[in-house]
Amino acid sequence: MIVWVLTSRQGSGSACRSLYGGFVKWIMGKEENGSDSIAVQLADEKHWDDLVIIIAVSPLFPPSSLSALLVAIPILVLKDQLSTIQVDFAQHPIIGNDDSRVLSSRQKETSSTSGMRETVETSMLIEHRAKEVVPRRIIQMEEAIKIVIFHLLLIWLVQTVISFMQIISCVEKWNRFEGTPQVAYTFDAGPNAVLIARNRKAATLLLQRLLFYFPPQSDTDLNSYVIGDKSILQDAGVHGLKDIEALASPPEVKDSIQTQKYKGDVSYFICTRPGRGPVLLTDETQALLNAETGLPK
Repeated sequence: MIVWVLTSRQGSGSACRSLYGGFVKWIMGKEENGSDSIAVQLADEKHWDDLVIIIAVSPLFPPSSLSALLVAIPILVLKDQLSTIQVDFAQHPIIGNDDSRVLSSRQKETSSTSGMRETVETSMLIEHRAKEVVPRRIIQMEEAIKIVIFHLLLIWLVQTVISFMQIISCVEKWNRFEGTPQVAYTFDAGPNAVLIARNRKAATLLLQRLLFYFPPQSDTDLNSYVIGDKSILQDAGVHGLKDIEALASPPEVKDSIQTQKYKGDVSYFICTRPGRGPVLLTDETQALLNAETGLPK
């Protein structure tokens, strides 16, 4: 596996992280040639098996989504520049990752690599972040994963995206209402909103909130609006569009306040869980690449 990790790292850090399933740490490394900048698995996908991840996929990223985006169910990519921790998701036959929120299908205007270079060149805080903040936070997140302490995971994960407080206000409101954290969140460079529910019950309640705030268009097929683990949809009591229309306001929303909804701002939701890494295919017809040319089929 280490040979594969080193080889994939020549392509990108994201590639080397993806060779493992479960919880993965990408080590920054110290060598100039990057030979020690590799990924290691902290725990497999069965280590924290009651985590649920929901991803919301949006057609564009309309401004109206910004104030309530976090009401959507998350993906889990714990991403800190230079050193990172990530959670691989269970694979979906079409999308590849089941339970996260993909906000835009458009190509990123700034790639992760060029964005990082720009940050190094222009930010006065990045050196302090790289030397002081990130290493400490990575250690704290590792400990939270090892001992399965959800509120610690939430604290350190949330601090990496604290500047998005306006976006996450809805989830914060729910967490405060419950008294204990129900959902953690982060963003990757997609931009993707990643929401992590502490267990299946919390995921069910989260999906209800997401469908309440982000209902589909009236001509939408529910089977294509919520994909992945559809049993969570059933647990939420949603069997059709009329059930979504009948969803009541979350209890943390005051009756006197008109609740804004964002119909059409999300293309679909994906419900998933931490997944395993790559597996060896025994059936060549399932391969996405032509074995002779190495090109996509």
